[in-house]
Amino acid sequence: MKQFWFAFILLAITKIASAQECTYTLKGNVTDYHDGSPLFGALIQLIDTDVEAYTDFDGNFTISGLCDGTIQVQVSHPDCESIVKLVEIKGNTTTAIKLEHHLEEIGEVVVVENSNVKKTNSASEVTINTATIQKYSNDGLGNALKEISGVSSLNTGGAIVKPVIDGMHSSRVLIINNGVRMQDQEWGVEHAPNVDVNTAENITVVKGASALKYGGDAIGGTIVIDGTQPIAKDSLYGKTILTGVSNGRGGSVTSSLFKTKENGWYYKGQGTFKYLGDFEAPDYVLSNTGSREKDFSVGFGLRKFKYGFNAYYSFYNTQIGILTASHIGSVGDLANALESNTPLVVNDFTYTIQAPYQDVTHHLAKVDFYRRFSKLGKLSIQYDFQQNNRKEYDIRTGDDRNKAAMDMMLNTHSLQADFNFDAYKHYKFSAGIAGSYQKNTPDANTGVRRLIPDYIQYNLGAYLAAEHSISDNTILDAGVRYDYRHLDAKKFYLKSRWEERGYDEDFESIIIGEENNQWLANPVFNFHNLSATLGLKTYFTNNTQLNANISLASRAPNASELFSDGLHHSAAIIELGDLRIKQEVAKKVSIGYAKTTGNFTFNVNPYANLINDYVIMQPTGLQQTTRGAFPVWEYSQINALLTGVDLSLGYQIVPTLKYSTKAAYIYAEDLDNNKPVIDIPGTNWSNGLVFTQPKWNQFEAGLQWETVFKQNRYPDNDFEATIPTNNGNVTKTIRISEPPNGYGLLHFNTQCTVNWFRKSDLTIGFSIQNLLNTNYRDYLNRQRYYADDLGRNFKLQLTFKY
Repeated sequence: MKQFWFAFILLAITKIASAQECTYTLKGNVTDYHDGSPLFGALIQLIDTDVEAYTDFDGNFTISGLCDGTIQVQVSHPDCESIVKLVEIKGNTTTAIKLEHHLEEIGEVVVVENSNVKKTNSASEVTINTATIQKYSNDGLGNALKEISGVSSLNTGGAIVKPVIDGMHSSRVLIINNGVRMQDQEWGVEHAPNVDVNTAENITVVKGASALKYGGDAIGGTIVIDGTQPIAKDSLYGKTILTGVSNGRGGSVTSSLFKTKENGWYYKGQGTFKYLGDFEAPDYVLSNTGSREKDFSVGFGLRKFKYGFNAYYSFYNTQIGILTASHIGSVGDLANALESNTPLVVNDFTYTIQAPYQDVTHHLAKVDFYRRFSKLGKLSIQYDFQQNNRKEYDIRTGDDRNKAAMDMMLNTHSLQADFNFDAYKHYKFSAGIAGSYQKNTPDANTGVRRLIPDYIQYNLGAYLAAEHSISDNTILDAGVRYDYRHLDAKKFYLKSRWEERGYDEDFESIIIGEENNQWLANPVFNFHNLSATLGLKTYFTNNTQLNANISLASRAPNASELFSDGLHHSAAIIELGDLRIKQEVAKKVSIGYAKTTGNFTFNVNPYANLINDYVIMQPTGLQQTTRGAFPVWEYSQINALLTGVDLSLGYQIVPTLKYSTKAAYIYAEDLDNNKPVIDIPGTNWSNGLVFTQPKWNQFEAGLQWETVFKQNRYPDNDFEATIPTNNGNVTKTIRISEPPNGYGLLHFNTQCTVNWFRKSDLTIGFSIQNLLNTNYRDYLNRQRYYADDLGRNFKLQLTFKY
């Protein structure tokens, strides 16, 4: 009996020891999904362990010391979308892994259709990389994004540039900066994004409302700005960019420094300073258009695979002069300005910024935490705070001459949580909730009627998104989002304006007080918005990709559309909102087709967007005020159809010479009135040739011809005005509608890189914008009524990497 128990125990110990030896090996091969080429340097990590390996030049990797059972493997590559794969270990095991590695260069833009920053699957999405962003270090976000087909800009002079995606801008375009949705009073046409492009490693544009994680009201699209991600190694590195320009006779300096550690800790800091004087058209100075900008950001955190956190703070301040000639003294002066080829005010060049100008300060602070759960997914939680203070200075006299005519303080607190379920082989899910509290407080002591009133706004949203791999080459994705908004405002209305707009009949119940000739109203709104998306992406064996997407997007009206009531100083117009404005509802269908054949690449993206209750702002007349004569622009709603196509292609003529072209066309129709929609960019077409010779210190030189055709489809908003003269009153037609002529611009750029020190590089870049010094006016530049656009500009840029 004793011998039996001894044999039994010995056998059990042997079995246990054998089970715990874990001597099996996992061998694998990682290849490009499209052409089967091996991927070197892919990282293979066993989730919830410290075990990792890298692929060799043949795409092979080996991990030893494994036990029988199922393990979770994450595979990532710098130019691919990371995947999580379940692998069953039964003795020595082999596996094959395919990653989407699809790089496509169009001109100077690198389009990463499936990169590690991919935000959607089926929507039209383009990413510009660090090299392209660096070229626009001295410019704003709007100028950099114009590299992308279908993205144009809405300008107020040369320094205020807003991105326009497929004809839409402002509140219809969301900007996500380092994971934070920007709240910087983006509703204004002359409110440029309060973002320093030098903080970005890459910038992704998602056209349409398919990126539901960020919001369901992105009827135009979403711009996602990702900062530099730290590497898990002991290192200290940085970059400094010096830029000098001739047009504006100034420049900028920006510098960043990163400290990373192998244990996952990192620290980073970045700062930018810009100083520019008056811009110049080909034939004259654009007086009072200088600008200043001071930005800095700091961050630190811990980044491990299973958990980590990030803390970040940024400060942004800019002062921008507004063209003096855009502020007119009388109706007659306005009529003369619209008919003149030169501004009514032209002074000598100066660096001084005088009224009218704007001064904007933006603070952003955030902290986020993430934790990965084995065989489940990743939880992320984030809190952020933003404070935006916008001051607009008008030409004033007396004791108020140095006081802002508009001074608004916007404070926003936001909290969000997301869970990404990525442990399943053929399915991925993500869900999240988000809430925010926002308070707008205009300064009541400006001596000027407040354009936007005091208000408090609550937002609550939730989304669910799913992705299913139908086969190895087809992915189906879908999502739904609900957003609730509560808006509570207090605003004084002139009794005359109240009756003029018919509010005495529709909104008598919201009057809560009276002061002199004004009613104090308390409008309260509740908006319920539903958004959804459904899409399909498929690959074919001949390097062809097809995606199709349909989306539903709902956008609640912003405070400007509801409450605007008076002179908007920076825009030099009188804006009138409407309390009857309802939410917009957009239904969009888009298709993307991409193909690579040898040295030829091709992308086309047609779309149609039917928008019910589309909010427009258009001129309706003139008003003489104590501060001068200004066009009156009113908000209203129509049903609109926007259809168009974005096109881009490239051809590698020889190894050192590449041709690229991109074009965009939009057709926008007011379905209620059978006429065109206002402020739609004209057809544009850009062609470029780039010569590269890596043997000559990475030498590159390129020419680009940019063509913008006249927008021949526009609504007739011209009106008659009575102008007093020495010979009596004269009636004139104020031609405020007709777009300017089309134009063509030639640009040149070149650069090379030399070894500065053993571990440092110096890139020297030189470019000329508007090489031929062409006179032109752009339809989407609000100062086109008064002056030409920018003339020739020489730019020298030195980039130090260390």
